[in-house]
Amino acid sequence: MAKDYYKLVAQNKKATFDYFIEERYECGITLIGTEVKSIRMGKASIKESYVQIDRNGELIIIGMHISPYEKGNIFNNDPVRTRKLLMHRSEINKLLGKIKTDGYTLVPLKVYLKGSLVKVEIGLARGKHNYDKRDSIAKKDMKRAAEKEFKNIRVKNL
Repeated sequence: MAKDYYKLVAQNKKATFDYFIEERYECGITLIGTEVKSIRMGKASIKESYVQIDRNGELIIIGMHISPYEKGNIFNNDPVRTRKLLMHRSEINKLLGKIKTDGYTLVPLKVYLKGSLVKVEIGLARGKHNYDKRDSIAKKDMKRAAEKEFKNIRVKNL
């Protein structure tokens, strides 16, 4: 039962608007001290964050904000420090090859609790142009209008 537990903590909705997400990967994250308690309370944000592969070939997330734990006093850390993401070496090498040759980038999509573990979902993404973004907005508006029309028809029939 504990492994089936899933709680979304933070989501980067802007990433799907700004990028085409080609592939998604689940990875762990190294946290220190009271950061886990703060995440369990839902106090994390990945809106302005991004993922890089550093010189040592490790995935790092930069700009992820985890609010200090209220009861943590001296044990609290810097809220926007750089954190290491945990993935298999072969997956990291595959991502590194795609980023260098094909012009992809890595974007954090979600932070969630899976059982007792904190996980981060990252996406291998390609940037959208302005006309692609306008197309996304038009599709969203059409979908919203269709749902509104469907709701109005359903209400009239009752």
